[in-house]
Amino acid sequence: MWPVTLTYFCYGWCLWLYLSFLLIFFKDKFSLSTNETALFATIVYTIGAIGNTIGGIVSDRILHKTSNVRKARVGAAVFGFVGALISLMPILQLSDKVMVAVCLSAGFFFAEMVIGPMWAIPMDIAPKYSGTASGLMNSGSALAAILSPVVAGMVTDATGDPQLPFVIAIGVLMVGAVSAFLMHPERQFTDDAPAAPPIGAAATAAR
Repeated sequence: MWPVTLTYFCYGWCLWLYLSFLLIFFKDKFSLSTNETALFATIVYTIGAIGNTIGGIVSDRILHKTSNVRKARVGAAVFGFVGALISLMPILQLSDKVMVAVCLSAGFFFAEMVIGPMWAIPMDIAPKYSGTASGLMNSGSALAAILSPVVAGMVTDATGDPQLPFVIAIGVLMVGAVSAFLMHPERQFTDDAPAAPPIGAAATAAR
């Protein structure tokens, strides 16, 4: 499970950066009013919420078409990580607040696409212990929730550049994309009890 926890840590880093730092970023970077800051953040979060659902749909459709659990989970997660880091890269050169908001929205959309496939993996790997497996995975995001906002604040205070936390996020997303390949949702945890097929595979077989 450790590759799953590490990968979800990388997703969580990006998530909690958005949740804790986005308002500060818009306000400090562009000197926006409170209302303008809230508007831009609301747009970014709304688009991210759409990506959340799309990621799950894409993962399930891949599974139904290919019956390949690894491709459905790992492939969809890697696509989300790569899409997110590519979307964030242009903000290093952009100065227009609308274009920056577009890039941040796209980045959050792709990052949120990761969450659906990731939450299916504990059930694929350990259907009899999916609660424990999910808890282990989510501990990665919990750790990221502790560290990401602190690092963002420290880096911004030390440099005066509110964009640097997103540069760090790009690096973390790269790590997530690489660590995702270490996940093996097709390999089910076994004990002395008879093994059951992975949840995703069972759903496909039942069609």
